[in-house]
Amino acid sequence: MTHKGSMKPVKKKKSEEPELEPLCCCEYIDRNGEKNHVAACLCDCQDLDEGCDRWITCKSLQPETCERIMDTISDRLRIPWLRGAKKVNISIIPPLVLLPVFLHVASWHFLLGVVVLTSLPVLALWYYYLTHRRKEQTLFFLSLGLFSLGYMYYVFLQEVVPKGRVGPVQLAVLTCGLFLILLALHRAKKNPGYLSIPASSDRSLSSSQLECLNRKGQEKTKGFPGADTSGSLNNRTVKDDPKGSSRLPAGSPTKVKEDWCAKCQLVRPARAWHCRICGICVRRMDHHCVWINSCVGESNHQAFILALLIFLLTSVYGITLTLDTICRDRSVFTALFYCPGVYANYSSALSFTCVWYSVIVTAGMAYIFLIQLINISYNVTEREVQQALRQKTGRRLLCGLIVDTGLLG
Repeated sequence: MTHKGSMKPVKKKKSEEPELEPLCCCEYIDRNGEKNHVAACLCDCQDLDEGCDRWITCKSLQPETCERIMDTISDRLRIPWLRGAKKVNISIIPPLVLLPVFLHVASWHFLLGVVVLTSLPVLALWYYYLTHRRKEQTLFFLSLGLFSLGYMYYVFLQEVVPKGRVGPVQLAVLTCGLFLILLALHRAKKNPGYLSIPASSDRSLSSSQLECLNRKGQEKTKGFPGADTSGSLNNRTVKDDPKGSSRLPAGSPTKVKEDWCAKCQLVRPARAWHCRICGICVRRMDHHCVWINSCVGESNHQAFILALLIFLLTSVYGITLTLDTICRDRSVFTALFYCPGVYANYSSALSFTCVWYSVIVTAGMAYIFLIQLINISYNVTEREVQQALRQKTGRRLLCGLIVDTGLLG
């Protein structure tokens, strides 16, 4: 009887617990924790109403108001999905809309093409510095790169192949190159070599150990030109196994320079660094690449170089095929700068505009590829180069292509 009496309150508590209703395809939980509907995306937006009122009355908007408006738009921009609407990253939308519009406008006239194709890199660089200064992740450049590949291939199939100058073998080679680029990018986006953050019980050092390590790091920082003087520990010592544990056991011999990361609460091996955009330490970090929205480190550096190489070869091959089709009996270099009558036909004008867009993108990727090859030959990473330039311990050579960091690789 006592056992049955003790079970009744338990059943009563269970019956009093409210059951969460499953979300339909158009419902979602917003940033305030409340249930909302996709159809109500324009309702109850006080920040947007305030912004419109200030814009109509020619008053300036506060930066905080703009940020709240963008947060509200990004939270309500969703698509219907099973078990609740899915959030869409707003940064992937502009390339999908603006790139085709700009390229079609640039195809109307030669002068429009010059203006549009000149402004596109400027806008991309402005957006890069804007997001880089805020240390924010963005899918804008990844979306721009993938959509550019797809759209250039679509224009090639629609405008160039029907002219009859491209054979099946050439089309197959170009298609294989496109798939190889996607495979290499998929591999490059994988784990670049993130350092696993230890458990809280393992990663905490005693106060006496931290004081000792910080004291030694401050003493050695003065004599080490590549050290970071921002206040974190920098007594980097060389280690036999660069892929070993990221935490320094007490009393273990140290042969490699390592430093303590206060944010990840671990001891980094040599040449590892903390990425402020990804928020985690990366083993042998080279740089954070916005084109793959990930860091380039020890585990994906080869795939990143391979993706650049395949892209350059495929892009040059596609440009050659297109120019040979729309500007016959001319060499590729001559047709790129002198192709009479190309704007007489809109199809040829669009193909020629896409060729020049591809040339601009290919030139930028070729520069990145060249810098990577130079850094590899000197056994330095891009982060070490930039750090040497900031601390004025490096020297620029050959018009800035080579940077002597002052450290032996």
